[in-house]
Amino acid sequence: MAEYRFLRAWKEDELEQRLKALGSLEKNFDLDHASMTESLGWRRQYSLGMVAHERPGPPEPDGPFVRLSTALINYEFSDPRIVIAHFDPAAPLLGRRMLLELRILGLRYLAGAVVAAVRDDRSQEDDHFGFRYETLEGHIESGWEWFLLRKDRATGLIQFSIEARWKEGSFPNFWSRLGFWLFARRKQKEWHRNAHRRMTLLSRYPLEELQLRSGQLAHEGPEIIFDFR
Repeated sequence: MAEYRFLRAWKEDELEQRLKALGSLEKNFDLDHASMTESLGWRRQYSLGMVAHERPGPPEPDGPFVRLSTALINYEFSDPRIVIAHFDPAAPLLGRRMLLELRILGLRYLAGAVVAAVRDDRSQEDDHFGFRYETLEGHIESGWEWFLLRKDRATGLIQFSIEARWKEGSFPNFWSRLGFWLFARRKQKEWHRNAHRRMTLLSRYPLEELQLRSGQLAHEGPEIIFDFR
C-alpha cells in the first residue's frame, strides 16, 4: 500500500530509506502494453503541444531541445504542487527508481516508479528524446507514462507529448480511493496543462540552471510562477 501523510513532509533520510527499498519491488501490472486497452479498464490520457522553437536542422548544442532534454531527465516539467519526483540524480536514467510524491488536498502519497525505456534517436526529418516509467508495487495507480520531446528539423518546432495508460492501483484506505475517484481526473488534466507550460518556460532557462548536482537526492525543478495576465 502507498504510504501517506497529511500536511507533513518526509525528511531527507526517510526519503533515502524509502528510495532504497524500491530496489526490491516489481511493477504492479503484468500485461504487455498492447493488451492494456480501454475495454479491459485501462484509461488513456494524452496531451501534445509546441513548447519551443529553434533554427531548423539538428538540435543546437545549447539550444532549447538540449535544454528541455535536461529538464525532462530531471523531471523538472512536473508541477511540484501536484507531483514531486524524489530520485538519485547520479543514477542512470534507464532503470532509475523514483519516489513520486502525489499531493492533493493536504494529503501526500509516496508511490514508486521505474524508468523502463529511454528513446534517443535522430533522423533526417526529426529528433526524439524521452523516457517511459512504469509503476511499482504499492502505487495508487497501475500503468505506464511516456514523456517525449520531438524536434521537426524542417521547421525547428519542438513538441512535448505525454501519454499514459493507467487504472487504479493500491490505496491505503477507502476514503483515499473515494478522493481519487472524485478529484484525480481534474488534477491529472491540470498537471498535464502545467507540464506543457513549464516546459515552454524551461526552454528559456540557461542549461546550468537545469542541471542537478550528484551526491544528494533531487526533489523538484526551478520554482516557476505563471503569469496569468
